[in-house]
Amino acid sequence: MTAVNDGEARRAQGEPEPPESLRTFGAVLKALREEAGLTREQFAPLVRYSVPYVAKMEQGRRFPPGDLVGRVSESLGAGPARVLDAAVRSLRRKPGLASWFQPWAATEEVALSLYTYDCAVIPGLLQPEAYLREVLRQRLPAASQDKMDERLAGRLERQRLLETRPDTQFSFVLEEALIERRFGGREATRSLLETLLERGGRPNIEIQVMPRSAAEHQGFEGPMRLAELPDHHWLGYVEAHDTSTLITDPKTVSFMLQRYGKMRSQALSPEASRSLLEQMRGAL
Repeated sequence: MTAVNDGEARRAQGEPEPPESLRTFGAVLKALREEAGLTREQFAPLVRYSVPYVAKMEQGRRFPPGDLVGRVSESLGAGPARVLDAAVRSLRRKPGLASWFQPWAATEEVALSLYTYDCAVIPGLLQPEAYLREVLRQRLPAASQDKMDERLAGRLERQRLLETRPDTQFSFVLEEALIERRFGGREATRSLLETLLERGGRPNIEIQVMPRSAAEHQGFEGPMRLAELPDHHWLGYVEAHDTSTLITDPKTVSFMLQRYGKMRSQALSPEASRSLLEQMRGAL
């Protein structure tokens, strides 16, 4: 049963929807269990809870007990436990971030490496405020000013990852066409270029531009994100049109890593990318 149908079933039975933050936590717990290749029946005795209790936590119908993170650490290791601990701390939903994005936001907070490729919009971690305001203004369906302000604050707060995670290695592959589009107008584009040059100059942030003329390009299957967890396992993530998928299958994640690695070799080097960005800034 899909999450949507499950929600419809609960409403039909008069059962209230669980809070978004609790559903987010449940999605993270389920993803970590599946990444370990465990069924609920296999996982439950490892963490010393019943199968129905684990199911209710994964469905967002039960708050996690205080010792859950410790038991997960014993059974799955320190890396998954850190991800789960971040999810526990996010039970108070972060304002401005969509519920379907929360599992990935929790993953970002503990990642050793974060790789991002986008071909539709500049990645959120690199959007300056002027550009971000245009993203929110042009988004449909339109939101109230209060809601837009909440989303703006939440997304700017998320960007603090670049400040608070100096040991995390960030890699971004950006399409040249996204910058040439001048989304939001000249001033928003100028702010974007300044931001890309400043952040790309930091030792733990690598920005590469994929040129329009690239004859070989492994990004044709669409945007992707990848995260290396503290135990050196990798997760993948894709999103579109208010939906998202956290990818834990090792084979699928391996394919994504291969594609991303190929894109890094096909894009301009960080030095050549910086030179191009400086030229684009001068041409404004």
